[in-house]
Amino acid sequence: MPIEKTEVLVVGAGQAGIAMSEHLHACRIEHIVLERGRPAERWRSCRWDSLVANGPAWHDRFPGLDFPENGPDDFVPKEKVADYLHAYADKIHAPIRCGVTVTQVRRNEGRPGFTVQTSGGPIEADYVVAATGPFQIPVIPPVVPADSGIMQIHSADYKNPAQLPDGNVLVIGAGSSGAQIAEELMRSGRKVYLAVGPHDRPPRSYRGRDFVWWLGVLNKWDAEATPGVEHTTIAVSGAGGGHTVDFRRLAAEGMTLLGRAETCHDGIMTFAPDLAENIARGDANYLSLLDEADAYVARNGITLPEEPSARDFLPDPECMRHPILQMDLKKSGITTIIWATGFGVDYSWLEVDALNENGRPRHQRGVSSEPGVYFLGLPWQTRRGSSFIWGVWHDAKYVADHISKQRGYLAYEPASPGEHQGTASQA
Repeated sequence: MPIEKTEVLVVGAGQAGIAMSEHLHACRIEHIVLERGRPAERWRSCRWDSLVANGPAWHDRFPGLDFPENGPDDFVPKEKVADYLHAYADKIHAPIRCGVTVTQVRRNEGRPGFTVQTSGGPIEADYVVAATGPFQIPVIPPVVPADSGIMQIHSADYKNPAQLPDGNVLVIGAGSSGAQIAEELMRSGRKVYLAVGPHDRPPRSYRGRDFVWWLGVLNKWDAEATPGVEHTTIAVSGAGGGHTVDFRRLAAEGMTLLGRAETCHDGIMTFAPDLAENIARGDANYLSLLDEADAYVARNGITLPEEPSARDFLPDPECMRHPILQMDLKKSGITTIIWATGFGVDYSWLEVDALNENGRPRHQRGVSSEPGVYFLGLPWQTRRGSSFIWGVWHDAKYVADHISKQRGYLAYEPASPGEHQGTASQA
């Protein structure tokens, strides 16, 4: 039976794979998109029930389609984001095949291209794009023993407060996911402890403009990663119409803040004495953006309302002035630990020379060290905005253009000597 062939095989039909399909269509490049679940599956099944997009609808979208049921300043619920991506895939006629898992990619021996083993049978492709994104394997550090008698889940598995057993909750990680989940649990009546590590803390809005607008006009979305600090934890929320994450306010309302979680022995968990330092660094990040925004307004003569109260901070709470460095989990009533500690990647199916010794992509702007293999949807792939819906769209264009250029090189054939002579004699 003949093996199916295509020019480009795209693995993953989330926002990255859908954007890739649009640009491959524009370049008139034949392709197939394989998805083991449904399009945008992680938006549906790997997020908590109340999650909304962290950016407003006017910004966090593809250029070719608005959110049909939301205003431009709305923060769109997760199911609507998934519906939007599905509708976009239909709009561009993306050739997506659902329920197909890719198990292996290998370079062909002695001939161009790759053979891709899938649950639906083998496919040969000239190019392969790994568009599986950064949120692949939930990471739970081996700190608290599994037999501790405490429920431990990753933020990817948290759905709502009713899912958890009665009792107090420790949330570890205060980026967008951890901060939002901790606040939701506190609002539901739970006693919540939140371990806060180093983070950036932008204002949700300032002087009448959302922070995504400020990052745009200040050219911060196009900032490139600094080597060694490619991952930056950002605490920002679109919940409840959007608000600035303010750890002092959360503490004033009853949440107990802790430093970075370190170890756990015999039910006693230790925390680094870095809470005040981490909060101060987040404050400095916050204030620096206000300073840059004010300078931009003055430099350009823009009329925007002043907002002096944005620089007012609540007093440091007791948990900052006298931080808890050790905590007996059971005596503190902790029955659940939620690990908002990020994700790892799994490219074990990609058996080509495109990964470093840690199994992470080795690439330049998505172009891997293995000719013909590409990555898409990575944080900081080309810029700060790369992992956002609009950012991945621009990265996909770069990858599609690169594939198109490579096709042009491979299609080149030199003229025969006779053709050269004929041209010269006519001249």
